[in-house]
Amino acid sequence: MENPILELREVTKRFGGVIAVNRCSLSLAPGRIYGLIGPNGSGKTTLFNCITGLEAREEGEVRFKGERIDGLKPHQVARRGIGRTFQVIRIFPELTALENLLVVTWFPFDLALRRARELLEMVTLDRLQNEYAGNLSYGQQKLLEFARVLMMDPELVLLDEPAAGVNRTLLNELLQAIRNLRAQGKTIFIVEHDMKVIMDLSEKIFVLNYGEKIAEGLPETIQTDERVMEAYFGR
Repeated sequence: MENPILELREVTKRFGGVIAVNRCSLSLAPGRIYGLIGPNGSGKTTLFNCITGLEAREEGEVRFKGERIDGLKPHQVARRGIGRTFQVIRIFPELTALENLLVVTWFPFDLALRRARELLEMVTLDRLQNEYAGNLSYGQQKLLEFARVLMMDPELVLLDEPAAGVNRTLLNELLQAIRNLRAQGKTIFIVEHDMKVIMDLSEKIFVLNYGEKIAEGLPETIQTDERVMEAYFGR
């Protein structure tokens, strides 16, 4: 059996008396696309935060390529090979699109410049490389943030609501870029409310409800799972 690139073992996170993530265990094999779904407030973003070091879990383990990373700071997790985007776009509006990519790398400048231009071309922003990021459309800013995450060449990419607010043309470009990543052997883990996007992209889906993993499986299995239907729509 293939060794997992990411493994969560009984991860728990509380905020006061509220259990945001409750003994969640899951495993991702390398080179595949995974989805994470659940109703609003089910703990999806909190789980991403526990993986990337933005939130400290109370219990359980987070392992990346077999080594524990729970307890590491976000920049240490990033250096290990995990990149992520956020629900709220985090770009530098006063910098150009190209500069937004260059500021997040410690590669030698010539190498960084070449990689930045390649990534901007991949997300179809190459003609806008000298445009201030604040002048880009919302969808273009999402593509820019996605490209910036890839600057460090992560092995695992976490995408939090990548399709939200993106028009159909730019969304198709983003989805193709995600599929290209998988073709390069990268592992992608996506939180997304757009069910068509998540079902079309994902090879396996995990479902959270009230912080607990209630189901996992192939997209076609999840679509007909009674526990998932109840979580979303009630009885």
